[in-house]
Amino acid sequence: MTSSLLPTYARADLAFERGDGAWLTSTTGERFLDFGGGIAVASLGYNHPHLVAALNEQGGKLWHTSNLFQIPQAERLAARLVEASFADYVFFTNSGAEAVEGAIKTARKYQSVCGRPEKFHAVTFEGAFHGRTLATIAAGGNPKYIDGFGPKVEGFDPVPFGDLAAVEAAIGPQTGMILVEPIQGEGGIRVASPEFLRGLRQLCDRHDLLLVFDEVQSGVGRTGKLFAYELYGVAPDVMAIAKGIGGGFPLGAFLATREAGKGMTVGSHGTTYGGNPLATSIGGAVLDVVLAPGFMDHVALMGLKLKQSLAELKDRYPAVIAEIRGEGLMRGIALKVPVNEFAAAARAEKLLVIPAGDNVARLLPPLIVGEAEISEAIARLEAACARVEREKEHGRLSGAPA
Repeated sequence: MTSSLLPTYARADLAFERGDGAWLTSTTGERFLDFGGGIAVASLGYNHPHLVAALNEQGGKLWHTSNLFQIPQAERLAARLVEASFADYVFFTNSGAEAVEGAIKTARKYQSVCGRPEKFHAVTFEGAFHGRTLATIAAGGNPKYIDGFGPKVEGFDPVPFGDLAAVEAAIGPQTGMILVEPIQGEGGIRVASPEFLRGLRQLCDRHDLLLVFDEVQSGVGRTGKLFAYELYGVAPDVMAIAKGIGGGFPLGAFLATREAGKGMTVGSHGTTYGGNPLATSIGGAVLDVVLAPGFMDHVALMGLKLKQSLAELKDRYPAVIAEIRGEGLMRGIALKVPVNEFAAAARAEKLLVIPAGDNVARLLPPLIVGEAEISEAIARLEAACARVEREKEHGRLSGAPA
């Protein structure tokens, strides 16, 4: 069948019609255990009763009014995010790319109102992914996403991830910010060290720079903390979030301290849909669950179980698995076989994982996942490992790791 969709995705020949918890049911009736979570989006799984109730309740009242008027639901959600974080201000968006764009604009405007308009450059990192807008692909620096879209947006200076000396060397008269993912998601679940992030904070303080975190993938409980920066004891000045905050409904935000946000005054930024009553009601329902007593402890415990189980799997399949990475329920399997073939083998075992850079398969299960589902996922991963190991032994894999 010919599709009317622009052919920008390499889609699997698979579609789903319903979900329940960590499970998806395909249009042909097959059940899949979802350890991809819609790329870290389905933070509370599928058909979560509290989210469905919030959707139905607000959906029956009012979806949208625009930011020309007060939006009580957005006010409440913003106040909760401020209370639970480093921030004083929140601006709601529809996506992660918009959130990162807003964070970049906030940092640039800050330097401008401080009398330093020339300081609009950002030190960024190789392997990063910040979105698909013209500015965020420039910030990410991947030629695959940049080529063919005209001149690269100016102002982004990439250095190797984790190399503090390279960061310091890259800081110049035009540098105004450092933009970093505490854990690179698309880049292959590459985790920054505490020393590295502390060093970035010190460099920012020394050079009058803003530290901007992209927690679009690592935020909202994914690592066992509400935000990954809490693992390091290093607070940013500005932070972008999205994905998990909406639990599957399009919602993002950037958060800022009062000082960092002082340039974002009336008319300096805007959005039509961002922060509407429906989206922020659902975001509030997500926080109801994620901030409930004991929930983060559950995520941390399940993350530890997953880590230990994956380490044992690596020991059993050293020809397939090179390394286990990540924090909490944001895990990566660095592979010795092509990641797309491994993901296909997992799919054949009715388990969904997400390919990433650095030849890594990402595991991003819903935060409500339990021990039984983790054990089931490990069994299916073991079957996938056995499948690709056999293919490798018989020379039937398509090629070297990506």
